[in-house]
Amino acid sequence: MFLKSSTASQTVRQSASDTSRGTPSPQDNGSNGALDNLPEWNLGDLYSGLDAPELARDIESAASGCSVFEDTWKGELEKAAKAGGEKGLGAALRQYEALEELMGRIMSFAGLTYFTDTSDPARAKFYGDIQSRITDISSRLLFFTLELNRIEDSVIEAAISNDPQTRHYAPWLIDLRKDRPFQLEDRIEQLFHEKSLTGHGAWNRLFDETMSSLRFDVNGKTQSLEPTLNMLQSADGTERKASAMALSKTFGENIRTFTLITNTLAKDKEISDRWRGFADIADSRHLANRVEREVVDALADAVTQAYPRLSHRYYAMKAKWLGMDVMDFWDRNAPLPETPQALISWDQARETVLSAYRDFDPEMSNIAARFFDGKWIDAPVRPGKAPGAFAHPTVPSAHPYVLLNYMGKPRDVMTLAHELGHGVHQVLAGKQGALMAHTPLTLAETASVFGEMLTFRALLNATRDVKERKAMLAQKVEDMINTVVRQIAFYQFERKVHAARREGELTAQQIGELWMSVQSESLGPAIRISPAYESFWTYIPHFIHSPFYVYAYAFGDCLVNSLYAVYQNAEDGFQEKYFEMLRAGGTKHHSELLAPFNLDASDPAFWSRGLSMIEGLIDELEALDA
Repeated sequence: MFLKSSTASQTVRQSASDTSRGTPSPQDNGSNGALDNLPEWNLGDLYSGLDAPELARDIESAASGCSVFEDTWKGELEKAAKAGGEKGLGAALRQYEALEELMGRIMSFAGLTYFTDTSDPARAKFYGDIQSRITDISSRLLFFTLELNRIEDSVIEAAISNDPQTRHYAPWLIDLRKDRPFQLEDRIEQLFHEKSLTGHGAWNRLFDETMSSLRFDVNGKTQSLEPTLNMLQSADGTERKASAMALSKTFGENIRTFTLITNTLAKDKEISDRWRGFADIADSRHLANRVEREVVDALADAVTQAYPRLSHRYYAMKAKWLGMDVMDFWDRNAPLPETPQALISWDQARETVLSAYRDFDPEMSNIAARFFDGKWIDAPVRPGKAPGAFAHPTVPSAHPYVLLNYMGKPRDVMTLAHELGHGVHQVLAGKQGALMAHTPLTLAETASVFGEMLTFRALLNATRDVKERKAMLAQKVEDMINTVVRQIAFYQFERKVHAARREGELTAQQIGELWMSVQSESLGPAIRISPAYESFWTYIPHFIHSPFYVYAYAFGDCLVNSLYAVYQNAEDGFQEKYFEMLRAGGTKHHSELLAPFNLDASDPAFWSRGLSMIEGLIDELEALDA
């Protein structure tokens, strides 16, 4: 996720399906060496270590800088807005941005160090201590945005017009003022800020550490979450079932903890929403994403109406291919018999993605190559390592980092393409500076999904074998269903949970019933959902870390489907428009960014066009099967 704060942020890509990247079986790794020598990131570009003197120096510099900033500017911002120059608002904004950048660097290092091994007590303590310290330090800056939003529009507009330094930050100022209706009195905001560490922050950490510590017994072998989830992609049906039962058993044994976390965080959000005056359960997310509720509603409605044409239809076809009348839930991501089973080496994955990026534009490939050459990627699976995958933007003065759990599966190559798309976006947007590089989640998924599409199309175009083509198309359709259909089902599940929580605390059974209802509706009659599945809501990190995050995946996928169609039919110049969109970071609304491509997300037909691409791939699969 991208966050407008100095806390560690990450773009996590895990819950697109019930399969996450896991560890290879020893015999696979040993038999062909495909997963040898996977890269590990070098965090030295941020700080040389937990006890680095430059880290201690920067923490003290941040503390003194925030104190001086508050003493200098608190109560003076309206006067500064009218002054201009070095005593003007632009000067204050420049200093504020520098402090946000400094604290962002510190928290990025702490977060990435922790995610490298969440089971290490020393790293966990370091992360917790840094969070606490930065929370205390940054409380001295709280006044700034609150005081800015109390200044009359005419004064801000005049400052933007008359002062070049302030004009530079105009997009950020205009964006900030959208928060005005939901802003509370200064001391309440300070209380919310300081208690976040012992409130939702603590529950987030409990979830992470609990999930990392879980172990699953599959046919007598004890293993962590990643390899167990990965077995749901096994070609062996008995292995898929065994992993599903192991997941269900361990999730069930820990259900009280996850139910308490979910209840607590849903109530915490309800309290915050009520105090701030948000009308709808998801309005705070929509505001953070700078997207209108009506646009998200149109997306959700379009996807829900398309369930029969997409997921229901595809899974019925897949059941027939697998020789089943109905698939069990653990068969949903089973490979087709035509799917190649050989592991894909890291070098092959690298060349596949960079080549696809290069065919689109050499600049895209060159930026992505820096992630490999600079040790900005951490690929191996290790005990305690954060599950899934993410791209962390860190701060503009440094560079992004990518975390993977690379297994050598075709889906892992797509994940690499996805996260490198984020990385390219983050590098390009970084030129906007710490305050304006942030991209709302709905558009943050654009470059990642576009990178996946480029890679998929390059591979498909090079495939001549009909069976391999069918397997590739089927896998892409499944990924798109996981990204669009299941993410909207997840969004509907969250809405049901948060709405029900407002009526009182929920039992694990009640949450499980809500989960099963949305899963049944979205997956359709070709998937048998047994009671063992009712606890699978527990491991989805987005529900905990970023409520209602999940619709951003569907937004991004449908948007990219439409954008890719424009690219296929475009004359020269598409690439430059595309890069300009990425370079804009958070300086423009989605309507402005899409206008050069003649796309409009507020038009309900826009979403239908995006969904039609998925339907077209299913049509092609059906034709191959005829």
